[in-house]
Amino acid sequence: MSAIVAIVGRPNVGKSTFFNRLIQRREAIVDAVSGVTRDRHYGKSDWNGREFTVIDTGGYVLGSDDVFEVEIDKQVELAIEEADVIIFMVDVEAGVTGMDEDVANLLRRHNKPVLLAINKVDNGKRAEDAVEFYSLGLGEYYTIASISGSGTGELLDALIEVLPEQEIVEETELPRFAVVGRPNAGKSSFINALIGEERYIVTDVAGTTRDSIDTKYNRFGFEFNLVDTAGIRRKAKVKEDLEFYSVMRSVRAIEHSDVCIVILDATRGFDGQVENIFWLAQRNNKGIVILVNKWDLVEDKETNTIKQYTAKIKEAIEPFTDVPILFISVLTKQRIYKAIETAVEVFQNRSKKIQTRKFNDIMLPIIENNPPPAYKGKYVKIKFCTQLPTPYPQFAFFCNLPQYVRDPYKRFLENKLREHFDFTGVPISIFMRKK
Repeated sequence: MSAIVAIVGRPNVGKSTFFNRLIQRREAIVDAVSGVTRDRHYGKSDWNGREFTVIDTGGYVLGSDDVFEVEIDKQVELAIEEADVIIFMVDVEAGVTGMDEDVANLLRRHNKPVLLAINKVDNGKRAEDAVEFYSLGLGEYYTIASISGSGTGELLDALIEVLPEQEIVEETELPRFAVVGRPNAGKSSFINALIGEERYIVTDVAGTTRDSIDTKYNRFGFEFNLVDTAGIRRKAKVKEDLEFYSVMRSVRAIEHSDVCIVILDATRGFDGQVENIFWLAQRNNKGIVILVNKWDLVEDKETNTIKQYTAKIKEAIEPFTDVPILFISVLTKQRIYKAIETAVEVFQNRSKKIQTRKFNDIMLPIIENNPPPAYKGKYVKIKFCTQLPTPYPQFAFFCNLPQYVRDPYKRFLENKLREHFDFTGVPISIFMRKK
C-alpha cells in the first residue's frame, strides 16, 4: 500500500506545476485523474525506489463567500486528513501572507509531518528572501522552483525520510476483482447478493488497500478475491465527503487488482466520476467489466433501450470500446452471476499468452496486405512481432523505421489483434521497435 502525500497551500503558489513534475518523474506514469471537485488531482510518483500517491489540492482560502472556494477548502481539509505527509507550498515572490498563516494554523491542528516548500526560488536573492518563512513556525524549509525542477531532489529526499514504513503485503496467487464506482451505485449490495447465496465463501480478510475488504470466493470452478471498496471508516474530525473517499478507495483498489468491476447507477448514467474511474483502470492496464445496476428502476424501457444505453457508454470510452457491458439488478439478482462469470473471462483474456509463431502467421499477412502509410517518402517494413512477457497484453512489432508508425496504424493493429484473439475487456499496448 503506497503512502499518500498531499500538496497544500493558498491559490497560485505553483502546486499543480509541482504535482505535474512529480507524476512525470517515472518513465511510465501510472495515472493522474481529475477529482470530483474543482482543482483536485490524484497521481502516482516514486523517488529512490519508493512509491507514493500524490494529491494536488485546490487553493485554500479561509472565510471566503465564494461557493467554489468554500467547497475547495473542505476538500483540502479532507486531503490533509487522508494524507500521511503534507507538502505545504508557499510563494517567495509574495512573501508570507495572511492566507499562508491560515494554512499553517490548519496544519498545526493535524498531527502529520509537514514539509515547507518555498516555490519560485530561482536565484540567490530569492533564496535570501526565503528566510522570512521561518515566521510560520514550521521549522526548516526547502527552496524549489517547480518550473525548472531546481531543489525538488532535496525536498523529495526529505519526503522519503518521513514517509511511514511501507507495509509488507502478503502476496497471493488468487486473482483480485475490485468492485468500484460512485457511492450508492450498489457495490456492497452486489457483493452481499453474491455472498448471500454462495456456499463456498472461505473467509473475509483485511485487504491490502486501506478501508477495503477482500472476500475469497469460489464459483464456476474458479477461486478469486472480491474487493469491496465501500467499507470506509468515518473520520472523527472531518465531515465525510463520499465523493472524495470514493475516488481514494477506487485508486487504491484499482492499483492492487487484476480486473475492475465498474458499477454505475442506471438512473444516473455514465457520468464524469464513473468515467474517471474507468480511465484510471484502463491506464493501469486492468481488465474491465461495466455493470449498469438498478436496471429494474429505469422506466419506459423499449426494445432498443439497452442498445442505445450501450452506445452512449461506448461513445464515452472510445477508442477502448471492446469492454463487456451488462445490465443488472442487484435487488432482484438479475444477471449478477453472469457478471462474475464475465469478470472471470476477462481475467483469462488478460492472462492470455499467444505463441510467437502463431502470432506472426496471423499478423504478418495482414500487415503485408495493409502496410503502414509512407511517411516523408519512406516506407515502413514490419518483419516480426511478438507478445512481451508482461502480466498484461503488450506486443512488440519490429520494423526498420519505428518512429514513422503513427497512432492510427497502431489502432489498426490493435483492432486486428482483437478480431483474431479474444482480448475483450483488456487494454492492449503496442510498441514499435527497431529491427
